[in-house]
Order: sequence, then structure tokens, then C-alpha cells
Amino acid sequence: MGKFIITKRLNGEFQFNLKSNNGLVILTSEGYITKASCENGIESVKRSSQDDALFHKEKASNGKHYFVLKAGNGHTIGTSQMYSSDFATEKGIASVKSNAAEATIEDKTNRRILQNVN
Repeated sequence: MGKFIITKRLNGEFQFNLKSNNGLVILTSEGYITKASCENGIESVKRSSQDDALFHKEKASNGKHYFVLKAGNGHTIGTSQMYSSDFATEKGIASVKSNAAEATIEDKTNRRILQNVN
């Protein structure tokens, strides 16, 4: 089963990564202003990932392959890593489809970092 990890970027935006059951990141979100919007993005991935028509395969200027997952309204909700081939991209899409629907959510935004102050 996959896992969504919510983190906060240096610019203060929230984002999530969907990790497969082997721990690899298979989808990264756009930045969100609020955590609630980020959580809504996760729910959108869970729904949208079951619709083949919402996956769009792309090719970067360096020749690498990747895909974007779009919501029903056409907005991008996640982008994959770069792949070396179209076949690998298809495997990535299959991984998102099989992991997203039942994925758990781990919120890493509330963890405090303790420092030694001398």
C-alpha cells in the first residue's frame, strides 16, 4: 500500500509526495498555500488516479519521459519523476493507480526540530 507524505517547502507552501510500497516517490504535487488545500489535492489524486484519461504522458526537452495527473477540471495535481522510456512511464502510471486509492497519509509538517543551543 502506498503512502502520501505531506511536507512544507522552504517558501512555506505545502506539498505531498505519493510513495509506492517500496518507498519510491511516484508522484509529486504542486505547491499549496494551505494544508487543507494540500489534503484536498490528495483526495483528488485518490479519485483521479483511477481514470486513465487523466494521465498525460509528456517528454522533457532532455528526452526523458514523465507524466502528469490532472483533475477532472484540467488542473495538474501531480507530476511523476523522469523516466528513461515510455515503457517505464507506463509502469509509473500503473504504480500510481495501484497505490493511490488506498494510500495512507503521513503529515510531517508538525514535527519540531530540536537544536542544541550553546
